[in-house]
Amino acid sequence: MEIVIIAAAIIIGLGALATGIGFAILGGKLLESTARQPELAPSLQTKTFIMAGLLDAVPMIGVGIAMYLIFVVAPSVA
Repeated sequence: MEIVIIAAAIIIGLGALATGIGFAILGGKLLESTARQPELAPSLQTKTFIMAGLLDAVPMIGVGIAMYLIFVVAPSVA
């Protein structure tokens, strides 16, 4: 049972870490692109918000899988 809880914690932690790295790269590329071509800033910002929404789905899916592991798989293991 403990291994399932550890697996869920790893899933949530790695999802959060990957999302943080993804947001850092996305924000850096937005600033870099806006500095090169300021006239494209509104278009780039819209596309960045769309990508941020998609990127934010990763930890939510991880939390869903982790909750499934904790509440469905772990009680059946014990």
